[in-house]
Amino acid sequence: MGKLTVHLSGLIGKSVQDIDTPALVIDLDAMKRNLGRMAEFARKHQVRWRPHAKLHKSVLLAKMQVKAGAVGVCVQKTAEAEIMVAGGVHDVYISNEVIAPAKLARVAALTQAVAAHGGQIAIAVDSREGVVRLAQAMTDARTGAHNGTPSAATVIDVFVEIDVGQGRCGVQPGPDAVMLALEIRKHPALRFAGLQAYHGKAQHLRNVQERRMASASAMKAVELTCQLLKAQGIAPGLVTGAGTGSFALEAASGIYGELQAGSFIFMDADYAQNQRDPVQPYFEHSLFVRTQVISRNASHAVCDAGHKSHAIDSGLPRVHDFDGQGGLDYFNGGDEHGILRPSAGHDRLPDLGQPLWLIPGHCDPTVNLHDAMIGVSGGLKSGTVERIIRVDARGAMT
Repeated sequence: MGKLTVHLSGLIGKSVQDIDTPALVIDLDAMKRNLGRMAEFARKHQVRWRPHAKLHKSVLLAKMQVKAGAVGVCVQKTAEAEIMVAGGVHDVYISNEVIAPAKLARVAALTQAVAAHGGQIAIAVDSREGVVRLAQAMTDARTGAHNGTPSAATVIDVFVEIDVGQGRCGVQPGPDAVMLALEIRKHPALRFAGLQAYHGKAQHLRNVQERRMASASAMKAVELTCQLLKAQGIAPGLVTGAGTGSFALEAASGIYGELQAGSFIFMDADYAQNQRDPVQPYFEHSLFVRTQVISRNASHAVCDAGHKSHAIDSGLPRVHDFDGQGGLDYFNGGDEHGILRPSAGHDRLPDLGQPLWLIPGHCDPTVNLHDAMIGVSGGLKSGTVERIIRVDARGAMT
């Protein structure tokens, strides 16, 4: 436990008003409601749910999700996977390409380690070279295993990532994906597990109809690939993907068997701009940056939460509105400061020393800026600090 986490542990049982600023705070009541809604949705629609742990980077929260019904977690980095496994989460999918031999050796070692606990590591590929390198790393790990387990039986689940509209990683749907599946099947240490079909761009299309159209296009690409796999005598396996902006569409498709939605547990300001699809559960904001006013003049106030406390890649944070009346907008003040001005139709500025709550524009990179999150129960106005949640995988970039 780091020095900061030890220091924060002294807050447990104290009033939310005792939290120093700036600080990253979770409204545990709202988070648990979000968690319950997603778990119920997955059960109702009979789909697997594998949330992204890259969001919260916390072993504790990953375990809470598994306890609620998640089959495991997704991560994007080998180091994130290692931290999850070390913390006792033994079903981890690296939903990203890993090419460097040194990293692949770590992936193979991790696969060996979780096998002893009945767990499983999975990974995505989008190139023949990636498959061959992964197979070599797994073969080397089998040959060098000295842990008393039958290493020859250890295999890694491999998903072929197809580009369904993200324009990032992924092989083209159709014949190219089938060729990769055939390549995977050549290697005894690899097991073709299905298709990675995540449409990231669809998550942030503001209009419901736009999201539905984008998802429908992705589903056609997946269907085509599945048909061609079957024509080659290959079972398509599991189709995994979906995010907080579109998961209900994937769940209803009859094609996707696993949902990777993760941001719903916190709900950032960017996702709040989406027009809500009535087929999806309602999710509440539960992640906040607590700040306070440190300066004030006739035109604006200044708070102590600048860009070092929240990410700005998806826009600036929004000032949380408790009473439904609005009143303040946040503007760029630099690394350590935020500028607060009255919203249109308002003229009142906050008092010097007044606490405020900011809803981050993008929750994932905001979490990665902090060593710990302060979990509060009983609400943000008069609640108490219940627990300190370490950001175990902060800085786990490799």
